[in-house]
Formats: sequence, structure tokens, C-alpha cells
Amino acid sequence: MGERPHREISKSAPGAAVRERYAKIHVELRKRICLLDYPPGNRLSEEVIAAEFGTSRTPIRQVLARLEGEGLVKSVHGVGTFVTDADIYELEQAYRLRVELAGLTPELSPLSPDTNLMDEFQALRARSKEMLTSGDPRTFTQLDMDLFEAQMKLTGNSPLREICQRLYYATKRIWIKSAVAAELDLHEEYYMFDRELEDVISALEIGDLEALGSIQKAHISMSFQRLLAASSKAN
Repeated sequence: MGERPHREISKSAPGAAVRERYAKIHVELRKRICLLDYPPGNRLSEEVIAAEFGTSRTPIRQVLARLEGEGLVKSVHGVGTFVTDADIYELEQAYRLRVELAGLTPELSPLSPDTNLMDEFQALRARSKEMLTSGDPRTFTQLDMDLFEAQMKLTGNSPLREICQRLYYATKRIWIKSAVAAELDLHEEYYMFDRELEDVISALEIGDLEALGSIQKAHISMSFQRLLAASSKAN
């Protein structure tokens, strides 16, 4: 990987602001794992990460501990912290639970999208259209992550959101590796994603959150089945 821009974190900032910035470090490291910037088996150096983000090693240890709790990394005493690996078969139960939880998102503390959020969905749709002609696994994964986070803004239930995020990133991190290894029809994946996004926006425009839950459940289920079928053929 090339050098990343230095991000400065003020050690004298108020506690809430510091926690928010550390949360951003967590989000950034999680994204790198999902995009395979940090591939399975990669050792994560506390010293290097701390230097990049302009902070001490103590908060980085906290972030890595959180990632370990999410199953994305594993700490080996006296050796270091490494990105973990998994395959599609190990995560089948996580996928199935994601399907069920998707139906609850619009039911538990639902939040109607405001103008800004609808603009965010429309911007995602524009990116999706572009991806149909010039997409690749990495840009698709990033787009899918951005859509997921936008959808999480539709529920005010924090515990549900946290569980959904944990399961999503546990499964999303293997998508690029599994899709390429299984020679998945990527154009079909892009097309199905675009169809899903169109249906999501249509449901939001008419305020049909029940339909939104059904759309999300169907997308997760079909995406997993396509990946599972392709993986079975490859093996």
C-alpha cells in the first residue's frame, strides 16, 4: 500500500470529540479490511497506525480490541495483531441472521428520510449507474458499504443498528476475495444491486418502509445464494 495522508488528532480536544475521532479511526480500519487494503493475515502495527493518525498507541489498542471483538482481527500475545480470514461457509449463519434483522429495521424505531438523506440515496444511485459500465469489485464493495450505512440511518434503534453493522462487516469483508475466487458474474451483481437501489428509493419516496424491509431481505438472501452457488462450482 502507498503512504496515506497524515491525519492529525488533538490530544487536548474535549472527550466527546476525541471519542468521535477514535470512532472514525475504527471505521477507517474496518473499511480497509473490507476492501482488502489489509488482507487476511496482514499484521497491523500499532506504531504505524498511531503515527498515521497522529495519536498515541493507547487509543489504537482500543480500536484494535474493538475490531477483535467484531472478529475482524486477532491478537496473538507477543507477536501482534493480524487480520483474520473466513470463508463463505463459515459465515452462512451470519448471512441468515442478517436476512431476519433486515425485516426489523423499518419496524423498530423507524425514521423517515429527510431531504438530505434522500439526496444521499440519489447520489448512490448515480454512482450505481456509473458502476454498470466501469465498475470493479473494489468500487462495488465501497458502494455497497455506503448504501448499507445510509440504510442504517432509517432506524433509531441503536442496539439493532450495532448488531446489523457487526454482521454486515463480518460478511462483507470476504466478498471481494470470494467473488473473484468463485468467478462470480460481476456484471450481474452490479445489475442486481442497481435494481435493489432503484426499489429502495421508490419505497422511500412513497413512505413504504414495510416494502423496504422486504427488499433488503430479498437482496441479502439472493446475494448470498449467488455467492454460495458460485463458490460451490469453483470448489
